[in-house]
Amino acid sequence: MCLEIGNKVAVIDADIRGFVTKITNEEVFVKDADGMEYRFFKNELVKIEVDQNELSKYSDINNPMLKAKTQSKKTSKKSLFVKDRNEIVMEVDLHAEKLVKSTRGMDNFDILSLQLDIAKQKLEYCISKKISKLVLIHGVGDGVLKTELQYLLNNYRVKYYDASYQKYGQGATEVYVYQN
Repeated sequence: MCLEIGNKVAVIDADIRGFVTKITNEEVFVKDADGMEYRFFKNELVKIEVDQNELSKYSDINNPMLKAKTQSKKTSKKSLFVKDRNEIVMEVDLHAEKLVKSTRGMDNFDILSLQLDIAKQKLEYCISKKISKLVLIHGVGDGVLKTELQYLLNNYRVKYYDASYQKYGQGATEVYVYQN
């Protein structure tokens, strides 16, 4: 499949649709309707020519092939739980230089406030969109941001722990958001 910037795409194993904003070797960056940008491999995406709701206007509900397909879906419900879950994990880099173009004129308190505001926004976005994992990359430093993040996370119904040292080093916290 040949993807180009501006193509409308959908993620195969998730309910995410959006437009291609950037393409690197094997990675494709997709921006959804809410303005969130995700990174996927090319083989995880499918190009959308026509929206599904447009197609469903012309489908025949009594079509025998459609009925057979829905019957097979009902019988294979158990296999969804056995299948390896391909969870969506949102990564947010809270380093100041990643959040704003320049920190000129900002003192440490302003930067910390900005970082905490962004973390809170992303956490509430994950809760609203039912994204179960969030990785907050805060860096090692003196531990001020990490401590403040832990204080913030204690106000939500989440579980948090140090993220994978192999992938992020010591400067990241993984947040598991409990879903209702």
